[in-house]
Amino acid sequence: MAVLALAACGGGKATEAPKATEAPAATEAPAATEAPAATEAPASGEKVQIRWFVGLGTGTDPEQQEVQQQVVDQFNKTHDNIELVLEVVPYDSSRDTLSTEIASGNGPDIIGPVGIGGSNAFYGQWMDLTPLIEKSGFDTSIFNDELVKFYQTEEGQVGLPFAVFPAAVFYQKEMFDEAGLNYPPQKYGDKYVMPDGSEVEWNWDTIREIGKILTVDANGEDATSDAFDDQNVVQYGYYPQWQSPEHMGAFFGAGSLVADDGKTAQIPDSYNAAWHWYYNGIWNDKFIPSDPVTASPEFGAGNAFNSGKVAMAITHMWYTCCITDAGESWDLAALPAYNGEVHGRVDADTFRIWKGTQHPDAAFEVLTYLLTNEDAAPKLLTVYGAMPALPQWQDAFFASKSEQYPWVENWDIMKAGLAYPDIPSAEGWMPNWNEAWDRVDAFGSLMANESGLDLDKEIQKLQEDLQVIFNKAQ
Repeated sequence: MAVLALAACGGGKATEAPKATEAPAATEAPAATEAPAATEAPASGEKVQIRWFVGLGTGTDPEQQEVQQQVVDQFNKTHDNIELVLEVVPYDSSRDTLSTEIASGNGPDIIGPVGIGGSNAFYGQWMDLTPLIEKSGFDTSIFNDELVKFYQTEEGQVGLPFAVFPAAVFYQKEMFDEAGLNYPPQKYGDKYVMPDGSEVEWNWDTIREIGKILTVDANGEDATSDAFDDQNVVQYGYYPQWQSPEHMGAFFGAGSLVADDGKTAQIPDSYNAAWHWYYNGIWNDKFIPSDPVTASPEFGAGNAFNSGKVAMAITHMWYTCCITDAGESWDLAALPAYNGEVHGRVDADTFRIWKGTQHPDAAFEVLTYLLTNEDAAPKLLTVYGAMPALPQWQDAFFASKSEQYPWVENWDIMKAGLAYPDIPSAEGWMPNWNEAWDRVDAFGSLMANESGLDLDKEIQKLQEDLQVIFNKAQ
């Protein structure tokens, strides 16, 4: 069964599981039907059906669906005891769909790829894999030990490593050439060379300065000119491609919207600074497009960098799934610094088992197949645009990316980006996670759609609203 619908290929990823002290007192998603201690074997010749739910993160793009179905078909050809069934749900409706299925006791067996954010929306629904690992003898030492620990929470071993998505600056070389600008730094620690030959730190102030030069109106005037017509912009300097307000904040400095006590709403200083920078970039400096602009067909109908009319975007490795119309001159560069330090984001996706599955052994067999089978995992990783967690597949992955985008010269910056994770994760646990996340998204939409806001007042209101939302979980 598959619902063929397209959704943005980002979303639902992060790097750090919630700490044990942050765990909510009760499950926020609908209660799961508990798996039985032992599962009855099917009748002779009868296959166990395992449903694989895709939609909480990447995986809904048509090309991705095609590859996923190929993996399903290959699995079914090589396994006479299990029938794997693919279920793809649009990203925008995936949370509601999965909530309904779980509440009815008819949840899928395998969910993913999904990151920390998508997983936290269903906190308490994930199976502890430890008994299945021990029973099957699965060797977790094939993974980096720290990545295995990454998925250990107060609920147990809720996942195993699969995909990592560091971030970088995506930029258009031809636009820099036309503006007479040097390219962004290709290595962390390098300075940026301004047109006059001076060297400056590659930071958010520099992004702003050159972003204005790279923003051009229909008459060829840029955003530094008094003659610039901000109502007729044909090219923008920068866009935070598919980045939520929490993501934007993390690039200025990792933080959490909930304090260490697990119940008090807070706004990290880095988030405050990032949101002011972003808001001013749209409505005052005019080098970042607003939502109405990016929603237009001319600017990609929601996929702005892909329109070929944005000079720089910060996003993750997963975005390589969705660049089809941006031309053949884009490349990758280092992330900017804030207060003298680089603050990056590393997303991580995997597959999880719903704790209500009636067939845990079969589900674990599918899970390990998706994670480690050489005929399945590399295909999925490539179409997801993800670096493999298993080192032996990383060189082949980047070789494949080089074939897909032969003009890209700096894939190494993605490898270097793994050194800059956001800890705590921008998508870490919050009380009443679903409602809290939606409230922050609404704040992001407000920033991108309305000029003239008293942003400090709106940020204060956000904190107050989050506190009300958090209190519901007490």
